[in-house]
Order: sequence, then structure tokens, then C-alpha cells
Amino acid sequence: MIKSGTNPYFVRELESGYVVMGDNQHFEGYTLFLCKQHETELFQLDKTFAAKFMEEMILVSKAVSDAFGAEKMNYECLGNGETHLHWHLFPRKSGDLGEYGNNGKGPVWWLPMEKMYNNENKPDEHKLEEMKERLNRSLDDCLKDKM
Repeated sequence: MIKSGTNPYFVRELESGYVVMGDNQHFEGYTLFLCKQHETELFQLDKTFAAKFMEEMILVSKAVSDAFGAEKMNYECLGNGETHLHWHLFPRKSGDLGEYGNNGKGPVWWLPMEKMYNNENKPDEHKLEEMKERLNRSLDDCLKDKM
């Protein structure tokens, strides 16, 4: 869908991967960074490419943090459901788990799946475009500054 230009969540192509907004936004700014090489494990990547992939993931996470005012970033590279290397980048804020957190704190998976993936968390077309623009501006800044 990215290559055909039909993925509405696509933000930007980088050297080692694709930046894509998550389709559910309980954690506003939730972003994925999809590896361009089809591997299932980080250690399967050539060392030079792996270093670039990690460097760009860090850059994307900084851009997400800046664009969405994160107090803390959460990073996940699981691959049990989709066996293709990709990062889940969650910008976190105090109390974003609500009643499911320990004093408002805890990992994203403490949030019940039906709450995380509720259709109410899907941004409408206008909101999605606004979020993509914010992230693109932040990516521009991070790329210019190289952090």
C-alpha cells in the first residue's frame, strides 16, 4: 500500500524504513517504523543496515516525542503477529492508562485490547492529516539537526 500510494497512514520514507501513523491513537502520536528489508529478527540484518535502522528509529522516536509532547517514549519490536521487523513507538503522558495503570503508570499492554483498538481511537481524515503534518515537521527538524 505504501509503494502504491494508497496507505492513508503513511508519513515518510527514510533510508532504512517507512514511517507510518498507527491506525488507533489511544496514545496520541502512536507511530510505526517499518523496516525496508523483510527479516524477522534484528540480528538477521547486515550490521551496517541494522545500525542505520536503529539510528533512524531513534530519530523517528525523537520526532514523535517532540511532535506529540511525550513525557516518556515506549519502544516495542515484537513481531509475533506480523513477522516483519517493525517498531511500535508510543508517546506516553501521565495518566494515559487511566484506571488501568498503577497510579496512572504502566506498560501500554495493561490497557485492555478492546479499549486500545476501539474505533473511537481512529482519527478522522482531518485529524490524521494534521497528525502527519506535525510529525513531518518534527522529522524535518530532527533530520536537519541530526538530533
